[in-house]
Amino acid sequence: MSKLARWEPEDPTFWKETGSALAWRTCGITTFSLIFSFATWFVMSAVVVRMPNIGFKFTTMELFWLAAIPGLASGILRLIHSYFIPVLGTRPVVSIATIIKLIPMVWLGFAIQDTSTPWSTFMVIGFLCGMGGGDFSSYMPSTSIFFPKRLQGVSMGIQAGIGNMGVSLVQFVTPWIIGFAALGAIVGGPQPFTKVDVLKDIAVTKDASGIVTDVVAKRPDLAAATVITREGDVIRDVTITETETTKNMKVDLKKNDAGLITDVVVKKVVKKDIWLQNAAFWYVPFLIVAFVLCAVFLRSVKVPVRGFKGQFEILSKLNRARVHTWNCTVTYICSFGSFSGYAAAFPMMIKAIYGGFDGAPDPLAYAFLGPLIGGLIRFLTGGIFDRIGGSKGMHWMTLGQIAGCLFLVVGGYLTPTSVEQFSGFLWGMLWIFLMSGTNNAATFRQYPIVFAYSPAKGAQMLGWTGAWAAFGPFIWTSLIGGSITSFGSAIPFFVGISVFYAYSCWINWYYYTRKGAERFDYGNAGGTWWDKLSDAEKEEMKRIDLHLGPEHGGKDSGRPAYGVSG
Repeated sequence: MSKLARWEPEDPTFWKETGSALAWRTCGITTFSLIFSFATWFVMSAVVVRMPNIGFKFTTMELFWLAAIPGLASGILRLIHSYFIPVLGTRPVVSIATIIKLIPMVWLGFAIQDTSTPWSTFMVIGFLCGMGGGDFSSYMPSTSIFFPKRLQGVSMGIQAGIGNMGVSLVQFVTPWIIGFAALGAIVGGPQPFTKVDVLKDIAVTKDASGIVTDVVAKRPDLAAATVITREGDVIRDVTITETETTKNMKVDLKKNDAGLITDVVVKKVVKKDIWLQNAAFWYVPFLIVAFVLCAVFLRSVKVPVRGFKGQFEILSKLNRARVHTWNCTVTYICSFGSFSGYAAAFPMMIKAIYGGFDGAPDPLAYAFLGPLIGGLIRFLTGGIFDRIGGSKGMHWMTLGQIAGCLFLVVGGYLTPTSVEQFSGFLWGMLWIFLMSGTNNAATFRQYPIVFAYSPAKGAQMLGWTGAWAAFGPFIWTSLIGGSITSFGSAIPFFVGISVFYAYSCWINWYYYTRKGAERFDYGNAGGTWWDKLSDAEKEEMKRIDLHLGPEHGGKDSGRPAYGVSG
C-alpha cells in the first residue's frame, strides 16, 4: 500500500525501528526530484540572456518579463500545491508533479530553434516552467510530516539546500551544454550566435552643435589602435587598426546632412554556433528517472486533517493562526523570496548593468555562484538552527541582507563607471545570497515550531509561505527590470527592499525572538514555547484545532487558546 496507516515520528521506538529509514529514503528520492524541479523552474532565466544573440528581437523589458513569468506561475501553483500533501499524500503528488514538467522542457527545446516564435509563446512556456517551482509547496510539507520536530531543520535544510542547487545547476550547465551538439542531431541543429557589445571605453567629446570634436580611448591597447582622420579641426573618420585585442571590433559613425560626425560608437562582435535547445532537452531523461523512483519507492502518510476545507484554517482565528500565518509569510518572502528572486534576476542584472563595458562578464559564467552558495548554506546550517533556534538565525541574517543591499547602493556598484567595479558588485550579491540562503534554512526550523500543535498545519504553513515567496522571481525580476529601465539603475529597488527587510526583521524579533516572545524558539538546547506548555494545555490547542467541540475544549468552549501573549 502507498499510504501508511501508522506514522508516529515523535515516538522514539517507532522512529528507530520503522520511521527513520523510510523518512530518509523519502527525503533522498524527493530531493533528487526537487533538484530538477528547480532547474526547470529557472531554465528560462538562463536562456533569455542568449536569445537576442541568435536573432530574437525582444526588448530588454520583454526579456526581464520572460525571466519573471515562471515566478508568477510558481506562486500561483504553490498556493494550490500547499493543500495537496496532507490530503492526497506524497506518492501521487510528487510523482505527477515530476513527470508533467516534460511539457515545458520539450516545447521550449523546439520553440527556441525558430526565431519567428512570438514573445507570447515564450511567455506561455515560461509560465509552464513555473511548475518546477510550484511543487516545492508539496515537497517541503511532505518532509515536515515524515520527520520529528527535533529534525525539522536538518531534514528540510538538506532537502531545500540540495534541491535548490538545481538553480545553480541550470546556470552552470547551460553555457557548457549549449556549446556543442551534446544530444546529437535528433534535437536539432545549431543556431548562429552573434554577440554585439557597445563598448563604454570610448569617450566622445562634442561641441555645442552636437558635432564630435574628439574621441579618446580609455584603454591603452585600444588607444594605440584608434586612428582619427582630421581635416583641420574637423574629424572626418575614426577607424580601429586590427590587433590581437581589437580584431572583433568595428566603428559605427553617425553623420548629419552635412557629412559631419555626430556620434562614434565602437562595437565588439563575436560569432559562433550554439545549440540553445540543449538547455531544455537535457533535463528530459532525468525527469523520467525521477518519476520512476517516485512512483515505485515513495509512500504517503495519513495525518489528522479536515480535508481541503480544513487547510484554510491557517487563515482563521483558531489558536491565533491568522496572525502567525501573516508573520511567517512575510519572513519567508524575506528569505526564500529574496533567494529565488535574485537567482532569477541575477543573469539579466549582470547583462544590463555591466554588459556595455569592453571585457564585460558573461552573465552565465557568474550567475550560478549565488544560487550555489544559497543552496549549500541551507544544507549546512539546518542542524545549527535545530540547536539554537530558527528565530535567532532569521534575525541576524535579515540584518545581513540589509547590509548587503546598502553596500551595493552606497558603493556605487549599481551605477558603475568601469568594468573593474564588477568584482564589488559580485561580492555584494554573493553576500546577499549567503544571508538569504541561511535565513531560509532558519525558517524550516521555525515554522513547524510556531504551529507545533498541528503537524498538518505546520506542513501547510511551509506550503503556504513557500507559495507566496515563489512569486519572488516574478516580483524581483520585474521590479529590478522596471527600476533599471525607468530610473536608469537598480538603486530604487534595493532601497525599497531594504525597508521591507527591516519590517520583516521587526516581526520576527517581536513575536519569536525577544525574551518572552509569544511563540519563541530557542532551539533544542534552550526550548520552545511548546515545550513550556503543560500536557493539558497542549491537548487543549489540539482539540481547538480539530474542532472537537466544547466538551473537548473546542472553539466554543470558552477556554483560552494557548500561545497567546499578554
